[in-house]
Amino acid sequence: MNKLDIVRFAPKNGDGFYDTLKKNIDDFFKENDLVPHGNMALRWKTVFMLSIFFVPNILIITGVGAVSPLLFFGLWFMMGVGMVGIGCSVHHDSNHGSYSKYKTVNKIVGDVVNVIGGYDVTWRIQHNLLHHTYTNIEGLDEDIEVGGLMRFSPHAKKYKLHRFQHIYAWFLYCLLTLQWVTYKDYRLLFIYEKRGLLKKEKITLRKALLELSIYKVIYFGYVLVLPIIFSGMPWYYVIFGFLILHAVAGLGLSCIFQLAHVLESSEFPLPTGDRKIENNWAIHQLMNTADFSPRSRIMYWFIGGLNYQVEHHLFPHISHVHYPEISKIVKRTAEQFGLPYQVMPNFMVALVKHGRMLRKMGRE
Repeated sequence: MNKLDIVRFAPKNGDGFYDTLKKNIDDFFKENDLVPHGNMALRWKTVFMLSIFFVPNILIITGVGAVSPLLFFGLWFMMGVGMVGIGCSVHHDSNHGSYSKYKTVNKIVGDVVNVIGGYDVTWRIQHNLLHHTYTNIEGLDEDIEVGGLMRFSPHAKKYKLHRFQHIYAWFLYCLLTLQWVTYKDYRLLFIYEKRGLLKKEKITLRKALLELSIYKVIYFGYVLVLPIIFSGMPWYYVIFGFLILHAVAGLGLSCIFQLAHVLESSEFPLPTGDRKIENNWAIHQLMNTADFSPRSRIMYWFIGGLNYQVEHHLFPHISHVHYPEISKIVKRTAEQFGLPYQVMPNFMVALVKHGRMLRKMGRE
């Protein structure tokens, strides 16, 4: 598939749900004299999240972590937690342009993903462009296309091993970020070049490969090479710590993002014969996205409001610092139009429902 206009959503209606919702959201910001981007609290959270990742890394490199294996591996564990925090609370807002009103600030903060093993170009294409536009549409949303080992969509091909995916999925989730920092970014660059998507980022394949390779050298240099040389611990301890880091980050990020979309209540629509989707884009998001843990302030704070996925998908340009308040408006407007507003009371309920969906996709 080489074009982005592969499917068309139904047109919006001037008196419809999304136009009414946008007006209600705009009125909320005007009445409360607020701006949609982040605030000073988000800046301080940025410092905190970066510290959770880089301070343990410094302690490992300088040999402080060599006091005991427990401390050493605990520091790697904290780096994994920090990677989740940076990805959700810092990088995510900035790459959607909602961290700051200044594009330069969004770019600088968003580039932090390059330093922790990812690549901002492939992230924006896969997440911002494909996932947010074509949520849960088979063949377009790459978040539900994870290879033959997993089956997230009822329209994906089913293999016998999928009968057990609700058991082994959690192990595969631990490999998510390990794939990104090793080979996945390279693979995606060639795929996106073939589909003409790199042009959207105004970058050539050659330049992207050069940039990506430089970032990977920097990343593996301070995460693996320097600890092996200076940490005072055996090299295999460092490798094991590196795996702990990515197991924590991979599992955490996978659960945060998949719980909101891969559920039995999700629609997973297929385009009609003329490549059209029955619903308009906003209603499509309601039908394929769910919130969880709306009352957990700790969850909301740490994962950058991504427990409010409905609000995020409808208004990705609004910083997560506003999600708790605008969620009330979204829910009220959805009810006004007789539309579903999917929300799960807590993380464990969402986790169980996601597990049930994995089992269903493996056995139906």
